[in-house]
Amino acid sequence: MSASLTVTRIGHACQLIEIGGIRVLTDPWFTQTPTYYQGEPVAATVGSLGRVDALVVTHEHYDHCDLDALVDGGFDLDTPLLGPGTVAAIARDKGFRDVRVIEAWESATVGDLTVTATPGEHGVHEVTFVIQAGGRTVFFGGDSLRVPELDTIPERFGHVDLAILPTNGLCIRPMDLRQVVMDAEEAAGLTAALKPTLAVPHHYAFHSGRLGDRMITKGDQDPRHYADAVARLAPDVDVRLVLPGTVVTVP
Repeated sequence: MSASLTVTRIGHACQLIEIGGIRVLTDPWFTQTPTYYQGEPVAATVGSLGRVDALVVTHEHYDHCDLDALVDGGFDLDTPLLGPGTVAAIARDKGFRDVRVIEAWESATVGDLTVTATPGEHGVHEVTFVIQAGGRTVFFGGDSLRVPELDTIPERFGHVDLAILPTNGLCIRPMDLRQVVMDAEEAAGLTAALKPTLAVPHHYAFHSGRLGDRMITKGDQDPRHYADAVARLAPDVDVRLVLPGTVVTVP
């Protein structure tokens, strides 16, 4: 019998995934700067998280790797941190003591938890993750573009119970509107390939402030565009649009 599986979106791409008694925190972001706005309430403080068994970080961008907030908030620096080498270097510098480097298709275990890095593509080096324990499989997409190799995940890992995907199609204005994150249609296409039991979009409320939105970034802040696209491309997949702090149970 498979373990219970829940996910709580803390905000942006920061998720608390619980598989049985195992608690995994993804891409932490708890603070803001003049050009990085959450765009939604943050559902927890670092101090209120409780025990975390593993921390997984896709890449070093501040809104996914807010390690200073964890340190300042009293996070246990003995917690295993898993991510690519670019993240590992930062984590060790911040004082994390159990840092495990995994690149695409490499795995690491933390007790009964297995985390496999899968390919990603972004403005900097990024991986995505397949997170497994207790007969459950979760795909965590960080804020990657759609990478063709991700379509092979069901062949490699079996049925995906939960897919967490970015949807805002973020573009960088000073780089001729270069796209660096999958958009709603691309995320829906990946959802159709993954065939998860449940899909949860994230990474859409973020913005760069009134001036930054006009001069730095452009993105789609409406997750309903993803839900509509999934309804067309993968009508058998259940999509949940989740407010921060809401606990979602995966069947």
